[in-house]
Amino acid sequence: MKFDGVLFFPVTPFTPEGDVDVAILKEHITSRLPFGPGGVFPACGTGEFHALSIEEVRTVVTAAVEAVAGQVPVVAGAGGPLGHTLAAARAAEEAGADALLVLPPYLVTGPSAGLVAYIEAVAEASSLPVIVYHRGNAQYTAASMTRLAANPKVIGFKDGLGDVGLAQEIVSAIKATGRSDFALFNGLLTAELSQGAYRGLGIPLYSSAAFAMAPEIAKAYYDAYMSGDEVRRNALLEGFYAPLVRLRDQTPGFGVSLIKAGLRLGGLPVGSVRPPLVDPSEDQLLQLKSILVKGYELAGQ
Repeated sequence: MKFDGVLFFPVTPFTPEGDVDVAILKEHITSRLPFGPGGVFPACGTGEFHALSIEEVRTVVTAAVEAVAGQVPVVAGAGGPLGHTLAAARAAEEAGADALLVLPPYLVTGPSAGLVAYIEAVAEASSLPVIVYHRGNAQYTAASMTRLAANPKVIGFKDGLGDVGLAQEIVSAIKATGRSDFALFNGLLTAELSQGAYRGLGIPLYSSAAFAMAPEIAKAYYDAYMSGDEVRRNALLEGFYAPLVRLRDQTPGFGVSLIKAGLRLGGLPVGSVRPPLVDPSEDQLLQLKSILVKGYELAGQ
């Protein structure tokens, strides 16, 4: 499976009554497709997977598959308690997803052998290939990724931990297996800020929550990144991404909340985030609006 472009993690819109808003979700996804995402990842971190029931996961992934209509891969989220994870994997397969992003298990921290078994159980639960998400209580070693890379159904590794030394060991271990089809992602929050360093580790792909909110800005950064235009890339980093990160770090969970808020500022009624996340204050919304104005200016919009 080939990913060529910014990896798009859509939000999950909710109606005022708290239900998944399928029509707005489809509009959200189709409006971003012209900006050339390399893949669409519904019901993942930015899509509030932690707050979705299995039936809601099915609804979100089905809507995404219909909206994408085969233009790029659709990779659905699965994670949490093992039973929930397996059910999400099956629901995603039934909905027509192309692959799974396996988020960390719930609460407990297991040894490497247990994490490997967790991924293998998810891989066996459906016919879909899986991507390993390395973060939180799911921290993989180079040896465990070597074992998982021996399974042809494991097709990728997404680093959300930020330990560059360990990431380098894992990249080297995967390459040593001879897998040329293995996708390597930078999955840190606001990954654009760290992608210059991750490219040096041999991790060329990155997820972009900003693409969901402001695809023009995210695409301008991606184009500068791919063309080697470091002047423009750094201008976008300093003028848009760095201030966005400073605002994001004011409140836990703002990696999602700000994206939804930005979409609402742009006129798309995606609703609020679900607990335990919270929406920005009025002052924080003003800060976000100012950051977006500067970002669009730098992107030439």
